[in-house]
Amino acid sequence: MPKRNAQGAGTIRQRKDGTWEARYSLGRDPGTGKQKQKSIYTKTQREALKKLQQVQNDLENGSYVEPSRITVGSWMDIWLAEYNANIKPYTRASYTGHIKNQIKPGLGSISLQKLQPHHVQTFYNGLQTTLSAKSIKNVHGVLHKGLEQAVRLGYIKQNPSRLCTLPRIVRKEIKVLSDDTVIQFLNNIQDKWYETIFFVDLFTGMRQGEILGLAWDCVDLDAGTILINKQLVQEKKAGGKFSLDTTKHDRIRKLKPAKLVISKLKERKAKQAADQLRAGSAWSNPWNLVFTDELGAFIPHYRARDAFKRVVTAMGIPDLTFHSMRHSYAVICLLNGDDVKTVQSSLGHHTAAFTLDIYGHVTEKMQNDSANRMDSYISKAKKA
Repeated sequence: MPKRNAQGAGTIRQRKDGTWEARYSLGRDPGTGKQKQKSIYTKTQREALKKLQQVQNDLENGSYVEPSRITVGSWMDIWLAEYNANIKPYTRASYTGHIKNQIKPGLGSISLQKLQPHHVQTFYNGLQTTLSAKSIKNVHGVLHKGLEQAVRLGYIKQNPSRLCTLPRIVRKEIKVLSDDTVIQFLNNIQDKWYETIFFVDLFTGMRQGEILGLAWDCVDLDAGTILINKQLVQEKKAGGKFSLDTTKHDRIRKLKPAKLVISKLKERKAKQAADQLRAGSAWSNPWNLVFTDELGAFIPHYRARDAFKRVVTAMGIPDLTFHSMRHSYAVICLLNGDDVKTVQSSLGHHTAAFTLDIYGHVTEKMQNDSANRMDSYISKAKKA
């Protein structure tokens, strides 16, 4: 017979209400010296014995997890508050929204230790009526991270979200400016307040926040380089404040754009100096931004976005978005001979494979063109 205070030792008894209790020991508390005991309640003796044996096996191999009443919702709140000290404000707001609006309503009341893969799968399936596949993937990312931390801390044995199937993301067709529409676009923005913003963005591929948050200390007009190390962001709420934050995924990159881009930036610097002179004491550009209004204030995202939409709508291509300029830059680079690794570096993508995945239709055309050139070469070689 095992000693009552030995770890894993247990007893089974029937209670007055007919249910069964399996009691087991976790040894003695090193602080108080008192015996630590836990109970499992079941409907049958056989079930009690089975669960007691499982606990004893888990204690034996070191996989035992002490029972806890904490729910998924409570844990996700704890995880967000205590284990995400260094995430960006924008990311925190996104996590908060997913926990509040999707995870807690769908899974929040379930005990963390009783959460099973089928609970999570049913939850994801239900989200498909209101969210896109990409949005569901984002929700999954938050839940998965929170549950991974619970595994590391020993609160649960394994992450039930690992075994779930997410809806397939169907990538939308990329909209870009063609060679003809690029020329028309440049003519239509000429002498407008947004001309230089759009010109530089189209021929550098910067994200919207990156170009609106570009500061003069990151532009070397003599060397002809642009350092991308921050972006203009807005809090994810109505009337949210604007601030400068690090770039997406904290990736810093240096661009060596075409000389015409640097020339445009030189013109912009001269115009901004003239604006400052006219504004006098009303001038305020605390972030030393490249693109500002007549008084030095930053250009908010919606203002640049609306201006772009007016231009492309007048051109008869209203489906294009501000981000289409970034896509157009990538396509122009690839079609003009830049290798995928160079384009990936310029865009700040994580891997060249990701760049290939987005612009696969372009590289496929390049491969066809290459095959046609090889056919032409072989034909000439045969005739020689």
